[in-house]
Amino acid sequence: MNSITSESQTDKRVSTSILSFSKKHRIWSLLKQSNAYKTKGFSVMGVFLYIFSLVFTGRSMYMNFSTGTHNGAFAKDTVYRFLKNTSINWSKFTALLAAQIASESIIPLTSEDRIKILIIDDTLFERSGAKNVELAARVFDHVSMKFKRGFRLLTLGWSDGTTFLPVASRLLSSEKDKNIYCNSNILDKRTTAYRIRTEARTKATVMMLNLIEQAKNAGIQATHVLFDTWFCSPSTLIDVKKSGYDTVAMAKKTTKIHYTYQGEALNVKEIFKRNKKRRGRSKDLLSVEITLTKDGNSIPAKLEYVRNRNKRKDWLVLITTDLTLTEEEVIALYGRKWDIEVFFKVSKTYLKLAKEWKVLSYDAMTAHVAFVFSRYMMLAIENRSESDMRTIGELFYYLVDELKDISFMESLSLIMQML
Repeated sequence: MNSITSESQTDKRVSTSILSFSKKHRIWSLLKQSNAYKTKGFSVMGVFLYIFSLVFTGRSMYMNFSTGTHNGAFAKDTVYRFLKNTSINWSKFTALLAAQIASESIIPLTSEDRIKILIIDDTLFERSGAKNVELAARVFDHVSMKFKRGFRLLTLGWSDGTTFLPVASRLLSSEKDKNIYCNSNILDKRTTAYRIRTEARTKATVMMLNLIEQAKNAGIQATHVLFDTWFCSPSTLIDVKKSGYDTVAMAKKTTKIHYTYQGEALNVKEIFKRNKKRRGRSKDLLSVEITLTKDGNSIPAKLEYVRNRNKRKDWLVLITTDLTLTEEEVIALYGRKWDIEVFFKVSKTYLKLAKEWKVLSYDAMTAHVAFVFSRYMMLAIENRSESDMRTIGELFYYLVDELKDISFMESLSLIMQML
């Protein structure tokens, strides 16, 4: 733990916050459960805290060693060996950390009636300047609408409507060999390294279900899953329902996907034309119940047609498998998906996602993502502590009780004056 640089007052504050965060949430125990431990040599916790603190101190590892500000007992080769370790399950580590933070620090401050959700989405993890990055592939960037070299970072997050926590992830490559620039050479199928590389080449919808199951096994408390049109299909909705979660998603406006409505297989456009819409400037144009079918299995669902605020003559359609939600609740719940977009923006802008380490190993990149997730969780807790008065604890309730007494005495005084 002495490896955290602490020359300036800012560094001391950062060191104190990081040490407090690691101690409160028992990082060492979570690392051990994720198979990150050593029988000899430098402390795993010391190396972890050093890497964790780099982005907050504003200095890279290269600058630390070049300027002589690195006061750890290990060399940079130790750091790289730690990042490239093939036995550490980083996705399990972030899931366990998120579950612990949510259950101990957030859920006790949140009403039981508030819906806890899982959010799934992906973003570009670009490695354009490297030709020998393991499993780097030709992937499509939906922002620039161009193909780029890198990965799709599939991310599963948790939210209570106020605080967002990244839970688990996978750097997705390509299923086709011709799209991969540098293939992997891991041959031992018993290792974690082989498993995550195999998952990197699976479909995003399949990997999404694996991440949801991983969050469930970690003890993440949630009832609904949110995702956009990229993952939305009747088969996916049914699979998520089998996992024990309801879904709120943006449905695709396509003629290729059909839903059972009044005994017929219709697409969302045909269903929209067959029903009378609400008049006026209502945001909710239409709500209809449908049936989803896959391999003989059927579940009820509901379509919510919403006016597109950017183009009033156009509309969007949301789909949910929770029929108890009102139209307003479905729209409000899907609005929480913005949390993961904010997470991606903060991670790339401030936490140096895909920029901090120019490594070639797939394991090292997976470790880097886990560090970014962990840093964001610490920032989320700090933000929650600053904005939620209930973290004051008993003092808050003492103040509330005092305010009630004052209010009662003032009211009684006014009544006596009027008499």
